[in-house]
Amino acid sequence: MSGIIVVGVDGSGTAKKAAESARDLALALDASLHVVTAFDSDRTEVFGSGSDQWIVSDADAAEHVARTVAESLGGGGKVTYSAARGRPADALIKEAIRMEARIIVVGNRRMQGIGRVLGSVANSVAHNAPCDVYIANTYDAD
Repeated sequence: MSGIIVVGVDGSGTAKKAAESARDLALALDASLHVVTAFDSDRTEVFGSGSDQWIVSDADAAEHVARTVAESLGGGGKVTYSAARGRPADALIKEAIRMEARIIVVGNRRMQGIGRVLGSVANSVAHNAPCDVYIANTYDAD
């Protein structure tokens, strides 16, 4: 098959489980994996004083989460990562379009009970994705 698989992560155990499912799927399909973390603001904070200052933004924090998860997935295939601005579902869809992804992988967190009624990232992605969507079973991950 080849192509690109996109998975969204937020640092949670369920997102990590979805990322592991995405990695396994990518390996089975000989595809590349792209790990994405969403952020929704341009807030920045400055730490330190004088010439020893560091600027940390929401984008930096999101990229750190994506990189950490990508690196934790181990070898055996091409894995890239990025941060994308927007609500999680919108950011995943935007990255899938940008990367010309074949599949978006999401977890099934909040697809039962009240979350199913109010909506979830998986539900929104499934209804609006430009490509196939794989919903990974992430229950019992947290």
